[in-house]
Amino acid sequence: MEDILKLDFWEMIIRTTMTFIVLLILARFMGKKQISQLTFFHYVTGITIGSIAADIAGESKMPFLDGLVAMVWWAVLTILTNYLAFKSKKARAFLDDKPTIIIREGKLMKKSMEKTRLHLNDLSMMLREQSIFSIKDVHYAILETNGQLSVMKKSDQEPATKKDVKAPAPPPKFIPTEIISDYKLIPENLEELNLTEEWLKEELIKQGIGHISQVFYAEVQSDGTLHVDMGEG
Repeated sequence: MEDILKLDFWEMIIRTTMTFIVLLILARFMGKKQISQLTFFHYVTGITIGSIAADIAGESKMPFLDGLVAMVWWAVLTILTNYLAFKSKKARAFLDDKPTIIIREGKLMKKSMEKTRLHLNDLSMMLREQSIFSIKDVHYAILETNGQLSVMKKSDQEPATKKDVKAPAPPPKFIPTEIISDYKLIPENLEELNLTEEWLKEELIKQGIGHISQVFYAEVQSDGTLHVDMGEG
């Protein structure tokens, strides 16, 4: 009986050590993301891989190689979906969803809140976490794919700037919005801003750029100007 207990103990030590090493290698290949950046898909995937690893280490009924193959294959599937999401905007939207505008120009978007199942109490709490205690102080609020709320305050609510020195505080013309990403135009964003491709081409020409395909990333700023990044390296 004592020999069997010893065997089980050392078997557990070996299984745990091997699982730890494999998990460490897989984590290295799966890429770097902070916890706050994880979407629901990545969060569930991480929990699943951890659960498989725990079963391999602590459950003697699970054949070691079978469990190891399951864990490695799950990680491979995750890497493949991440690669697909990196290459395809449609796949990225399917896997990670899209950011949702919750407050637009100071007005709550009821349908967006219903779609994301976000209650007013939850929204108020998320705003308070950013030291915003009144919805009326918010010009735009966007629920990101990781569940975090990004907020643009109204111009006259920015700390110690225009309001304090009694300077004019006109509302921003636009919410900063990407219109070119990875050398590709995002027509729906351009349409959302009521801008045209002709306008974009004229703005690019002003900056000495002849074609959209030359631009890695472009974003319309709140004052209507165009920020362009050609993508170095």
